[in-house]
Amino acid sequence: MNYYYGAIVFAHVVSAIISVGPLFLLLPLIRRLRTAKAEAEDIYLAFIRVIIRLVMHSGHVLVVSGILLILFGPWPWHTSWVVLTIGVMLLSGFFLATGFSSVLKKFHESGNDRDAVVNKLQRTAWIYIGLLMVMLWLMVQKPAVW
Repeated sequence: MNYYYGAIVFAHVVSAIISVGPLFLLLPLIRRLRTAKAEAEDIYLAFIRVIIRLVMHSGHVLVVSGILLILFGPWPWHTSWVVLTIGVMLLSGFFLATGFSSVLKKFHESGNDRDAVVNKLQRTAWIYIGLLMVMLWLMVQKPAVW
């Protein structure tokens, strides 16, 4: 059983790295998107969509492996850090599903201020990075809040 638990921990850590790491690639892409011409803009947006899709799918592995770790590990579901992690996870899942897609759709809508859309995309990236960092802190520190 310890071998399987160790494998699940490894999958959980790798999926956490893949969930957070590529988001930092968004920041230079967004900076370049500010001055990109129309032809290059579509390429940058395609890269951003790939990064978000990678983060989303690694998040699925993260959630499944996290559930398995709680089921087979020493922590009960009602532990404060588990409850808080689930809450932040639900918030970040909702945010990823709605935040990035709505901003990316605005790039090709007429009448939108391009700089405002880029600023919103950058703000969305930082908010999502912040949510994932809070989740990572909860999983690593395992604070006893109550």
